[in-house]
Amino acid sequence: MSSYNLARFDFVSIRLAVLCAQTGSLTAAARACSLVVPAASRRIRELEATIGEPLFERHSRGLHPTPAGRAFVKHGLVLLQNMDNLIEDLADLSKGVVKHVRLTASTAAINQFLPPLLAHYAQIHPEVQVDLEEQVSELVVASLRDGRSDLGAYVEGPDDEGLQTRHFRKDQLVLILPAGHRLKGRKPIAFVDTLDEPWISLNAGAALLMTQQQAALAAGRPFKLRMQVRSFDAVGHMVASGLGIAALPKAAAMPIIQAMGLAWRPLSDAWSHRQLKIAVRADANAVVRALHDYLCDPSQNANASLAKFK
Repeated sequence: MSSYNLARFDFVSIRLAVLCAQTGSLTAAARACSLVVPAASRRIRELEATIGEPLFERHSRGLHPTPAGRAFVKHGLVLLQNMDNLIEDLADLSKGVVKHVRLTASTAAINQFLPPLLAHYAQIHPEVQVDLEEQVSELVVASLRDGRSDLGAYVEGPDDEGLQTRHFRKDQLVLILPAGHRLKGRKPIAFVDTLDEPWISLNAGAALLMTQQQAALAAGRPFKLRMQVRSFDAVGHMVASGLGIAALPKAAAMPIIQAMGLAWRPLSDAWSHRQLKIAVRADANAVVRALHDYLCDPSQNANASLAKFK
């Protein structure tokens, strides 16, 4: 970096270049940065002169990023996001928020258990800001290992050796069907008896999908995965459209079933009863461990359950 004039890399110029790439228009980018067009053009030229490469190809229809421009925008977005985070943290300090905990959680943990618990924790510990990110269970564990999160809530399954884990909650998977489907019924059904049907499931890395694939492999049958989506609601919409059947955690599925007029049926397989876990790294600080202990406190089961009826 010693060969670059760092004075040219101010945040106004970085934001201007990012907006030029996003809008394809110097005029629009200048307006968003409260600059006149000649001043904005000069800033872009100064950046290009400092880097030694053009950031944009100029066309009559606007600007198009060059390979150097795409690299600049990629890293510029990170810098701008970091600055936004810094400003937010400083604002939090002025409001009395002095500690941040990064919590990454699976869809099952978020949809069924975490919201009332986090709301209550925010009331009793207003000085702690919990930043929540949703990921599939495999990526929850990966984010803990990589240091991108402080605390993880996920469905048991991914390799979490080396992390400090505790049991969190349990859930039960049920079969979700279009109304009037041939498999509709009240008695539990074995997963293997559903494998002639096309299936809707979650994206790769989700504990639910991995369990289904492993169960089909153990039965020596193909798993006819027709579509993969990111959310339980999206699963419900696909099933309601007659595109396939699915399995979802019962507590999260019932509102979807009722809203979309779907049918459901218990699964008889032992793996349909799942264990959710909470994990931290060995170097977790006292603030992280306090939230960890709170979430794993059995008395919080009642808090989570009661919140559903309020």
